Amino acid sequence: MKALFTQKLTVLNAGLASFASNIERAGGEAIAMNWQPPAGGDRQGGLALAELLNQPEIELANQTAMERYLAAQPMLVDVMLAGEAIPTLAEKKLILHAGPPIPWQEMCGPVQGAILGAILFEKWADDLEQAEALIHAGEVTFEPCHHFDAVGPMAGIISRSMPLWVVENPNNGNERVYSNFNEGLGKVLRFGANSPAVIERLEWMGTELAQAMKAMLVQSGPIELKPIMAQALHMGDEVHNRNAAATGLLLKQLVPALLNTAEPKEQIQRVISFITANDHFFLNLSMAACKCMLKAAENIPNSTMVTVMARNGVNFGIRLSGTGNTWFQAPANPVDGLFFPGYGVEDAAADLGDSAITETAGVGGFAMASSPAIVKFVGGTPIDATNNSRAMQAITLGGNPAFTLPALNFAPTAAGIDARKVADHSVLPIINTGIAHKQAGVGQIGAGITTAPMQCFVDALQTFAAQREH
Repeated sequence: MKALFTQKLTVLNAGLASFASNIERAGGEAIAMNWQPPAGGDRQGGLALAELLNQPEIELANQTAMERYLAAQPMLVDVMLAGEAIPTLAEKKLILHAGPPIPWQEMCGPVQGAILGAILFEKWADDLEQAEALIHAGEVTFEPCHHFDAVGPMAGIISRSMPLWVVENPNNGNERVYSNFNEGLGKVLRFGANSPAVIERLEWMGTELAQAMKAMLVQSGPIELKPIMAQALHMGDEVHNRNAAATGLLLKQLVPALLNTAEPKEQIQRVISFITANDHFFLNLSMAACKCMLKAAENIPNSTMVTVMARNGVNFGIRLSGTGNTWFQAPANPVDGLFFPGYGVEDAAADLGDSAITETAGVGGFAMASSPAIVKFVGGTPIDATNNSRAMQAITLGGNPAFTLPALNFAPTAAGIDARKVADHSVLPIINTGIAHKQAGVGQIGAGITTAPMQCFVDALQTFAAQREH
């Protein structure tokens, strides 16, 4: 084809590749743009987004939410049984689970298996058949952990006799949040296992381990969690899927205080052995710290800052500061990751757990640049990890100077997800996550990368815009 242009024409192509081909055949140059329509192409969502951009009252509200999140200082202050910390659990047969609300019949295998295990642990039934019969009779009820300011990884199960970490924020009226204890790897309740060995471990955790941790805190006093997380980021953790450094740093504070307690020497030895054998021990404290920071940013009128992201193995749910306790849900996106030998995508449950609270707070997947070794667990390359951290800057309100990334010249982690920016830039929050087998009790079968579904943010913005109209 004869060139049509006397001077070379350069255009930006935001459409189909065939548009660019015609320009190039005519002698011009086309530069492809990685562009997608806002709000995932949802017309009503796009209109809601247009109403919410560049609104002074929203910018001010988001600034307030961000300031409260940054000012939070999560402190580990106590260990309590769940029925004491959350009285509603002691009043009825209630079990808390990860993610947004979901009825029993729609739950995934690991969550159902973990709930049955919790019923056996509480001695409400003698065997699995009796436990399931209680559920079908309507004698056991279920609610998300987040409804009680609690978080739990994977299935996230909390019942009345389980021990909880108690984390307070002195800069927010000493409001409390809670997390359960980490059981370690293998056949564990959070992956749906409910064998006698699992129940026996839970009973030990609720007695010896909990007693030792409570006594330790009497000796040590409150433990600041943000400094541990910050230092761990400089030591190769991202404090979601990798907590080896954070657990070691915690141990440095636990052991001297434990040795000053009156607990029997043999008990202290068992406790220290349990913690040192579990690199994920700090995960639940990381989650509680992140929940504590984000709780300070909740319920600020006109704020589009995301305060919760959570998954129940079927659906993904988010909450915004300005819409309070309302959940916005969509089917959980698949996980792109590495599977253990013998397993594949056909074996996997959908994304599961409250641990995405770490990404909501600007660590985890948002801080992957600090943890190049994580790619050997979740897939990709160290460059991918760095690019993921950079990409999150497009959808956040700012950075958290308490958490810095050495690989990015100690830049602060991107933090404060703005639902408007997610929809406007078509960039989804990235999450690194473990992969559970879809059948209860098999356990973890891999790990990888996933994202929050766009529909959650589109629905949230439409509801947010409608509230402003009224």
